[in-house]
Amino acid sequence: MAEAIDALVIGAGPAGLMAAETLARAGRSVVVVEGKPSAGRKFLMAGKSGLNLTKDEPLERFASAYGGAAEWLRPMLAGMGPEAVRGWAEALGEPVFTGSSGRVFPVSMKASPLLRAWLRRVEAELRLGWRWVGWDGAAWLFETREGLRSLTPEVVVLALGGASWARLGSDGEWAGLLAGRGVELAPFRPANMGFRVDWSAHMTRHFGAPVKGVALKKFNDIWIKGEFVVSARGVEGGGIYAVSADVRDGAPLVVDLLPDLSVEEVAARLAARPGKRTLAQHLEKALKLDPVKRALLQEFGRPLPEGVELARLIKGLRISHAGPRPMDEAISTAGGVTRAAVDEGLMLRALPGVFVAGEMLDWEAPTGGYLITGCLATGLWAGRHAAGWRT
Repeated sequence: MAEAIDALVIGAGPAGLMAAETLARAGRSVVVVEGKPSAGRKFLMAGKSGLNLTKDEPLERFASAYGGAAEWLRPMLAGMGPEAVRGWAEALGEPVFTGSSGRVFPVSMKASPLLRAWLRRVEAELRLGWRWVGWDGAAWLFETREGLRSLTPEVVVLALGGASWARLGSDGEWAGLLAGRGVELAPFRPANMGFRVDWSAHMTRHFGAPVKGVALKKFNDIWIKGEFVVSARGVEGGGIYAVSADVRDGAPLVVDLLPDLSVEEVAARLAARPGKRTLAQHLEKALKLDPVKRALLQEFGRPLPEGVELARLIKGLRISHAGPRPMDEAISTAGGVTRAAVDEGLMLRALPGVFVAGEMLDWEAPTGGYLITGCLATGLWAGRHAAGWRT
């Protein structure tokens, strides 16, 4: 027999926990189920690189980072934007600081203290190792260590994540279940990912080398300063992630190796080459190009031109690649439940009383605090609207 409960949240990541806390504060009795043996696994993984919670910038600029979803998400971000996220972390006993880039981190630079404090505060029953596998009539079915279990909730919030990092719980398998109930979905695509490159043998010695002080080109001819890493798998890192959505969607991967100099300045330095100096020596001496930058020039610019054409190549080196790395390696994913599939409160039109939050929704954003803030904001929004739902 199915167990009758009030409010059910499926998924114990940031979006699910925010929805659960919001439901509980509104007086609902909440059960949170999580397919993995522990909560917040992807959140904890993010903490290994310092846990970038949000970015300290005005709401309009912050919202613009969500691209085509900015208009849709703006009201949600207004309720849980950068200032609110800072306050949320500090209320959990984790002071934060803002780095030189505007990114906001907990002083501890860890996710585990924040998650532990949050779990203590969320007034909900947490059931771990419960994996949602579908329905039996009105009952929601779960595979557990004790066998198949079923729940009949009054209201549900789904926060099952996207389709990357399956080992942490975000495998996207929920998509088939929702599609079978008539929910409109956009295909999953990798976001914030690296690109495969079929390197020649001479690049092997540079695997693991950072490429610093460069700029990368977006679709709209905006150049973003950053850095990336050359690896056996291709190119990856913050600079690549910043342009990855545009490159995934068809833009060339173009790098300016000397963003602080104009083409004319580069050309002038190249022209002042002493007769006995080789080109490789001159690139190092006159332009301060380190070994990995010179190797990239050789890899993608052979045979190297001369004069102004070489200057233009240095200022706009096109990196040939073989497409994105596999989706499961991506930091996040685009695709999922479409805007048209939910109402203004993030309730599924095809499943009344079922709300959706986090990366299950079809939005994407760059790294830099936008991803976690987006999950918290949609979790709060879905939780608030779910709290008022009565059958």
